[in-house]
Amino acid sequence: MKHLKQFLLMAMLLFTLAPLQVSAKENIDVKEILWGHIKDSYEWHITKVGDHPVVIHLPIIVKSSTGWHVFCSSEFSEEKDANGDRPGPFNLVIKNADAQANPNKIVEKVGGQEVRPLDISITKTVCVLFIDAIILLLCILIPARWCRNHKVDDPAPKGFVGLMHMFIMSVYTDVIEATLGKEAPKYAPWLLTCFFFIFVANIMGIVPFPPGGGNLTGNIACTVFFGVTTFLITNFTGTKEYWKEIFWPEVPTWLKVPVPLMPFIELFGIFTKPLALIIRLFANMMAGHAIALSFAAIIFIMFNISENAIANYVAGTGMTIVSVAMSAFMMLLEVLVSYIQALVFTMLSAVFISLAHVKSHEAEPEVVK
Repeated sequence: MKHLKQFLLMAMLLFTLAPLQVSAKENIDVKEILWGHIKDSYEWHITKVGDHPVVIHLPIIVKSSTGWHVFCSSEFSEEKDANGDRPGPFNLVIKNADAQANPNKIVEKVGGQEVRPLDISITKTVCVLFIDAIILLLCILIPARWCRNHKVDDPAPKGFVGLMHMFIMSVYTDVIEATLGKEAPKYAPWLLTCFFFIFVANIMGIVPFPPGGGNLTGNIACTVFFGVTTFLITNFTGTKEYWKEIFWPEVPTWLKVPVPLMPFIELFGIFTKPLALIIRLFANMMAGHAIALSFAAIIFIMFNISENAIANYVAGTGMTIVSVAMSAFMMLLEVLVSYIQALVFTMLSAVFISLAHVKSHEAEPEVVK
């Protein structure tokens, strides 16, 4: 306990002095810190040592008017031109992040005009996607290998394999099988993939250094893919009774003819369900990252709140204690939210698929008195 207290005091002192040293050199652009983490980019900024940023440069793959080009993002100049753009080879530039059109995207300057080329570059989000996919494969294939080499009556596995077995069976039994019943094995591969990929992506997004730190589930493109796939599975596997309840539900005729009020509402609900999945996951994860970063940025703001150095130090030191405590709380809360959001997405997907498998209503037998 004594060593723990000393470590906490040293950490608090470090958090107190570090912002003071940074604020003496330059003002902190909070907007750039927040959007630099949330938005996608062509390089992976890690930290800054003195005046030298530590950056992982990623491959650029574009098809412009002069053909295909493959090169490293380091070939784009760090010095911006008069428009705030970063020029690069082959008349390509990375647009200013505050630009109205194509912000923070690669454009080609042709005849004084900006044209968006075909861009399939390995951006930060794509790189994080590959890393999370590899981690997910390892988390699944290692327990699968154990199952293949053991029998049912063998002792239960321990360690990581045992943890994954417990995790997988918990989601399968309590969520998928409880919702879909006998049809659970048919849809379990997709639903388990949804849960574990979202959970791994959420957890890796909390890790503040590579290979973590990517805001994958806070990117709308990722959540749209999961939502649209669930939408397609739900509607392409729906039964005839499911479609009958949409276009000709069992309601009074005046709600269906001449104005198809209820069919319109039911048809509209087909699209609102996956939309709710997409927005819920995207908004919760993006907001969590933004709040955690905002608490850290408050420290640097308070160290530059006035022209008086002593007042800055007092305000910054006091806010550092509060900010570090709130940041630690938010990080722990993010771990819980990571699990809850993955579980909610999987559970709602299972519910939507189950609702699409409506069976025909059978007449109840008459009771003989």
